[in-house]
Amino acid sequence: MDEVTRRTLLAATATGGVLAAAGVAGAQTNQSVPQPQRPGFGGTNPGPRNLEQERQNPNLLVPPSTDHGTLPNLRFSFSDAHMRLTSGGWTRQVTARELGISKDIAGVEMRLNAGSVRELHWHKQGEWAFMLYGSARITAVDPQGNNFVDDVGVGDLWFFPGGVPHSIQGLNPDGCEFLLVFDDGDFDEDDTFLLSDWFKHTPNDVLSKNFGVPGSSFAHVPDPSELYIFASTVPGSLDSDKIAGAKPVPQTFSHRMMAQQPIKTKSGTVRITDTSVFPAAKTISAALVEVQPGGMRELHWHPNTNEWQYYIEGQARMGVFGASGQARTFDYRAGDVGYVPFAMGHYVENTGTTPLRFLEMFKSSYYADVSLNQWLSLTPPELVQAHLKVDTQTVEAFHKQKFPVVPA
Repeated sequence: MDEVTRRTLLAATATGGVLAAAGVAGAQTNQSVPQPQRPGFGGTNPGPRNLEQERQNPNLLVPPSTDHGTLPNLRFSFSDAHMRLTSGGWTRQVTARELGISKDIAGVEMRLNAGSVRELHWHKQGEWAFMLYGSARITAVDPQGNNFVDDVGVGDLWFFPGGVPHSIQGLNPDGCEFLLVFDDGDFDEDDTFLLSDWFKHTPNDVLSKNFGVPGSSFAHVPDPSELYIFASTVPGSLDSDKIAGAKPVPQTFSHRMMAQQPIKTKSGTVRITDTSVFPAAKTISAALVEVQPGGMRELHWHPNTNEWQYYIEGQARMGVFGASGQARTFDYRAGDVGYVPFAMGHYVENTGTTPLRFLEMFKSSYYADVSLNQWLSLTPPELVQAHLKVDTQTVEAFHKQKFPVVPA
């Protein structure tokens, strides 16, 4: 079976109806039910089964014939992560505990209702963020005593270096939702340094000596369990929250990613953000990729580090080549996390009927990728032909210019 025929069958089975009940006689032959088989290979699965999940992951159920070996799992969905509910919103995380291969990056989704506050805190890890919904006010103070306050909206970023204290607050009309990315796969929300937690574990006479006020002043500090993400009132204007006489941080902690001029092809766009345009983000670089239906993030690899992905909208499949005959294919939807180990070749294809948008993130100060197309076009053609046994016309079709989204 050729690849076009295989994918046509997958699409047909992926949109088929659900069985009325488990164990129906003849269910294993019902053509509306996807089966782990292709002509001459596999067989039916009478059950038990999770049909909804299998329909969303057709390339796991019926992998391309080019898949081979035992590459580890490179996908985890935030929908499968534990949800922590608070008085002011919610949060959930995908770390090395959920996606075992991701040792260098962890992610958190967080929702703050209007006025709600992510308690004043700091981390050992650097915190990079992408605004997914609404608007928020962020504050920070650097080690030199410089002050930072800004309002951020959809598509904006922030980065707080490890150890820099900060806060986040949802604004009108409906608060915000954002993705947080930390430069340590073992990050855990419970390891955050919280303001209330420190106060509750410091003797009142020490607090009195430190702040020059009576110890009784701190008798009503809330228990940390009451804060973390807590309901509060919506703040006033941005100017009203600026501290008189405070010096601004020398490098802003926020960045307008959507204001960047994208790399454009007829099939999509890519916006790259690293220290060349966002100097404060010294440990995380990123690319926002948009792929139109029928398009694909080209075959490529990253020569500097692993890739951690977050899918914002649409649906995709990613094929990863791990050398030594190793290759696996995965399906992704909004809210899913993908991962590509260092230097492994891969592509990301839009398999839906709407635009695909996802983030590529790297624990690195700079973004780098190598295009398979460009590499071959800039290699002596006779050498390429000797390897691939292709004709001259094929070699001449390769692109000397890098097009991150194809068709170009």
